[in-house]
Amino acid sequence: MSFGQGGPSWGGPGSPDHDPHGTQTPDWAALADASAARTRRKRWLMIGGGVLATGAIAAIVATAVVSMNGGNDRGTENTANDLPTPTDLPDQSPEAEPTFSSVRPLPPPNPKDYVSSADKDKAPLSADTLFPGDKLTMSDRVYAKGATARTTNCAAAAQGALGSILASNSCDQVIRATYSRDGVAVTVGVAVFETEALALKAKDQAEDGVASLSGAGVPTFCRAPSICRKTTNSYGRYVYFTVGGFTSGKNVTTSDKDVFTTGDDVAEFAFRQILERGRAQASAAATAPVDQ
Repeated sequence: MSFGQGGPSWGGPGSPDHDPHGTQTPDWAALADASAARTRRKRWLMIGGGVLATGAIAAIVATAVVSMNGGNDRGTENTANDLPTPTDLPDQSPEAEPTFSSVRPLPPPNPKDYVSSADKDKAPLSADTLFPGDKLTMSDRVYAKGATARTTNCAAAAQGALGSILASNSCDQVIRATYSRDGVAVTVGVAVFETEALALKAKDQAEDGVASLSGAGVPTFCRAPSICRKTTNSYGRYVYFTVGGFTSGKNVTTSDKDVFTTGDDVAEFAFRQILERGRAQASAAATAPVDQ
């Protein structure tokens, strides 16, 4: 009989499987054989899978080893081929190593040395080289150049006691030039000596001053009894003097700033010209080839 659809089916009366009490004993032997068969089947599946996995891993490892060996062989081969042979190697560096002299270079020449002694001061010297051009410009002030003069009779270019002082110190020559602006004129006189020592001695002894130089549009000025401004200074073997005042003959006072400014400008220009003379000769000496 059946207990509903899908329920278990039991044997009826007279059937070997009939249970008079409504129950049936399972076939334990059959169940055991089925379980053993399933266990054997799982074991073989696991063993087969393990063998396959092991084989796959071994293949991968073998492939990697072969690849590495092949790469190393090629790398070794390429590296060996790229290395130069001993005959290809240069015997020395393509560029020479820098060398340094152990001799200390000489210091640059001192410009003053070239205007402190006639032995070195060999550049041409005249009124044109010392006072070039036809005007003097200092800042915004422009002065017209008047007459110029050069003489080896130093006393003739001086006034009062200065003439004998120049002569007693072996003055070689005096070069003069006059500059003027707005009724004010200044004469600058540069006395040249053999050495700086003689120039300094004459400077320290100086009295009175250089004689003013007229001409070229500038009338006579700064002659007795006019009172004018005078200056004295030196550089190297040169002593430079100025005498300045009004072309009208008027006496100069401390309030006449134009006279002072003109005299200072002309004296500064004379100093610069002497200094530049020394610089030019020092530069030429520094670049001159050394005699072998």
